[in-house]
Order: sequence, then structure tokens, then C-alpha cells
Amino acid sequence: MFDNQPSDNNRFSPRTQDWHLKAPYNWRTALATLVVALVLIWSGNRMEIPKMLGLSTEAMLSTIGLEEESQVGKGLGRMLSELFPIVIENRQEISRLQDFDRDSLPIFTRIETAEVTTFRINSETLEAEPQIDTVEYLVHPFGYLLNVIGKMVETFEIAIWATIIAVIVSIPLAVLGARNYTPNSFTYTASRGIVSFLRSMPELIVAMFLVLGFGFGAIAGYLALSLHGMGFLGKFYAEDIEASDTKPQEALRALGASKLRVLRSGVLPQVAPSYVAYTLYVLDRNVRMAAVIGLVGAGGIGQELKGRYDTFEYGHVGTILLAIFLTVLALDHISSRVRARLIG
Repeated sequence: MFDNQPSDNNRFSPRTQDWHLKAPYNWRTALATLVVALVLIWSGNRMEIPKMLGLSTEAMLSTIGLEEESQVGKGLGRMLSELFPIVIENRQEISRLQDFDRDSLPIFTRIETAEVTTFRINSETLEAEPQIDTVEYLVHPFGYLLNVIGKMVETFEIAIWATIIAVIVSIPLAVLGARNYTPNSFTYTASRGIVSFLRSMPELIVAMFLVLGFGFGAIAGYLALSLHGMGFLGKFYAEDIEASDTKPQEALRALGASKLRVLRSGVLPQVAPSYVAYTLYVLDRNVRMAAVIGLVGAGGIGQELKGRYDTFEYGHVGTILLAIFLTVLALDHISSRVRARLIG
């Protein structure tokens, strides 16, 4: 009587036979891959990717001696060779200093004499002829280094104030841009739109416009950086509020806590570590970008960098780049320590 009943093996065998592993791709995937490849090939030709690869290969072969000369190596090699040794002293021609007193030199300074070759037009032949002149300089051993440090301090101040302004403005934008705390859909859409607009504006372009209004200097710098920071922080602050655990918030609401109290006691402790990490990232980025926007006159070390680069004083440029690197490295180390302490 049990022969007519299917066994367990027979009962599951059809399902086992019907099961099969799906292919990782199909004709749609292959077609999409082909389209993407064709677009990349078209774009690569527009962006001169083959030329870039050719010049880069030529530069590498030139470095190891398999090519005689490279356009890239020739262009970059001259500048890189003049970056070092870096310049830390400041030299001023004594003839251009008013009321200079040789008997009362500033502390740590000295007088040096150097021979300088100049070209002058011969009035008879109308040709430029070299002439060697003796020039006296007042040398400040650490004069230029102190100048760079002062500019880096200004750059850091620009980054600090840009971060402070961005944090202050982005917090209300984040609350209004979080679905679970915004009063209505209009404020949500408006807040998100403002945040997206600010985030889409490049700091360098904004700084160019602000320089026209506020003039050259730090004001245009920290305002340009703060506007972009508002967009970045407003977006991520809002997303963290939306993603926060709802159970503590529900418990506080059940006890009769107000919306502001729930936000302060139920949400802020959860998002605080992430907020600190975002803020430190923006500060680190602002230090680097403050050097960039200085190129358009928005204060900081960027103005000094552009001036020295335009006059081909690459030794001074090397000093500035080293100062920027050390500042960013120190800030990164401090940020890592702060994040580790908060997370731990």
C-alpha cells in the first residue's frame, strides 16, 4: 500500500531538476556594455587619451634612457629641478631701501654683495651688451619662510571661518531637509534645492564673483568656501537625521517630549560622530581649497603662489608647496586623532 506513494526523493526531484543558475549577463547587458564602450572610445578621442598615453610613455622611456628627449619631461623637468633647494631667506637691494642705516641692521640680518649680469643697449651699435654690476643685498635668513608661515596662518583662518559659517547655516538647512522633521513638503523641497544649488557651485568660480564685490582679500575667500560647505554639510547632515534610529525618538515622543527635544536628545547623540567627521573633512578640504582660490585674489597663500609662479621663482614655489603639504599632513593627523577618540 505504500508503493503508490512517492518517496521523499521523488517528491523533491522535479524541483531539483528545474533549478538552474542564471547567466550573469544577457543580450541587454552585452548591448549596454557595447554602447558604453563606444561612448568611452568616442569621448577618449575627444579628450586626447591616445596622445596622453603616448606622451606619458615617451616620458617614461626618456627617464630610463630609451628615448633621447620627451616633451613632458622637458616641460616638467625644468620646473621640478628649480623647486629645490627651497628658498627660506629674503633678499632686498639696499639701493632700493629708504633711510637705510648700515650701522643699525635689523636683528639676524646681514649684508651680501653679488655680481649681477644685466643687458644694456649700446647707443652706437643699438645692440644689447652684457654688463656686470655689483649689487648689495640686505639678507633676512628666515624672512621668506616667516612670510610663508604668515600666509599659511591666513589660509588656515580662511578655512576655519568658512567651516564655522558652513556649519551654522547647514544645521537648519539639514533639519528642514530631513523628511522626518521638515514641517511640510514645500520647506523640504526648498531646503534640498538650496543645498543642491550651493553644492553645485565650484569654489573657484564663486570666489571670482565675490572678489568683484568684496575686493581682493580673505572675505571673498571664506565666503566662497562656506557656500560650498553649506551644500555639502546640509546634504549629509540631513541624510543622517533621516537614517537615525527611530526607537529612541518614539520613546521620547511617548513621554511627551517636544520635536526640538526629540531632535536634541534622540537624534543628536546618534549623528554627532558622523557630524564631527564631516566637519573635519570640510575643514581639511577648505585648507587645500583656500590655497587654490587665492589664485584669483581671494586671500591666503594662493596669491603668493601665483605671484612667484608667474615670475618663474620656482624655489619660492617649492617653499610654498612644502608649507601646504606639512599643514595638510598635520591637520589630517589631528583629525584622525579626534575621530578615533569620538568613535572609541
